[in-house]
Amino acid sequence: MTSRTRHLVDLRGPEIAQRLTADSIIVQPLGAVEQHGPHLPLSTDSVIAAAVAEAAIERYGDEVDAWLLPTLEYTKSNEHAWSPGTIWLSATTLLAVLDDIGRCVATTNAQRLVFFNGHGGNSALLNVALRELRLAHGLRTFLAHPGVPPDQGGTSPAAELGMGVHGGTDETSIMLHLAPQLVRMELGQRHVPEKIAQNNYVRFGGKVSFGWLSNDFNPEGYVGDPTVATAELGKQLFDGAVQAFGEALREIAAFDFGR
Repeated sequence: MTSRTRHLVDLRGPEIAQRLTADSIIVQPLGAVEQHGPHLPLSTDSVIAAAVAEAAIERYGDEVDAWLLPTLEYTKSNEHAWSPGTIWLSATTLLAVLDDIGRCVATTNAQRLVFFNGHGGNSALLNVALRELRLAHGLRTFLAHPGVPPDQGGTSPAAELGMGVHGGTDETSIMLHLAPQLVRMELGQRHVPEKIAQNNYVRFGGKVSFGWLSNDFNPEGYVGDPTVATAELGKQLFDGAVQAFGEALREIAAFDFGR
C-alpha cells in the first residue's frame, strides 16, 4: 500500500501549524465524472490525476515539502452534459469552490497551491482561478496536468492527427495500466475528425479555437483512436507524467517571480 504520510487530511489539527511552512506546496488534484465513450469509465480523469499526483508526491514530496489534498471529482464537464451520468459544476460554481479552497489554504502557513488537472475542460477556468486566488488570498498559484491536452498545445499520437483529445490512445493506454478491469477494449473504435485535422487554423491546438460539445463529432462522444492502446504504452506515459510533475514541483518550490 502506498504511504499516506503526505496526505494533508491525515494530519491532526495541531500538526498543520507544526508541519506546514511558507515553503510547503499544497497539491489539489482535479478529475471529472463524465462519459468517456463506451470503452472507458466515467472516472477516467479522476483515476489518472489522482494516481499521478499520488506517485509524484510519494517520490518527491519530502524533497519539495508537498502535501496532497483529496481529489476534486465534480468539475466543469458541460461539454458532456448531453450524456446521462456526467455530473458537472457550472463555471460559476467551480470558480467559487476553487476560491473557497484557496481561502482555506491561505489560513495555513503554506503559500503555494497547485491545481493538478486531469480534465482538459477545466483548464481555461483554472487559469482564471490562478489569478483570482493570487489577488484574493496572496497565494502563489500554479496549474499542471498529467499530460497537456492536444487542444491546448499538447501532443497525441501521430495516427490521431493531433485530434486525440478525449478517450483516445493515450487515455485508454493509461487506464489499461492503472485500472484494466474498467476498460472494454472491444467497444472502442477509431473516431478521429480527419476533416478538421486538415485545417491550418481552426483545429485542436490551432490558432483559432472553437466551442464544442463531445457529441458534435460522433454520437458516442469520444475523439481519438483507442483501438491501438496498450498497457505498455500506458506505463510509459504514466511514468513520464510522474517524473514531469515531480520536476515541475521542484521548480514550483523555487519559484520567486524572477526576483
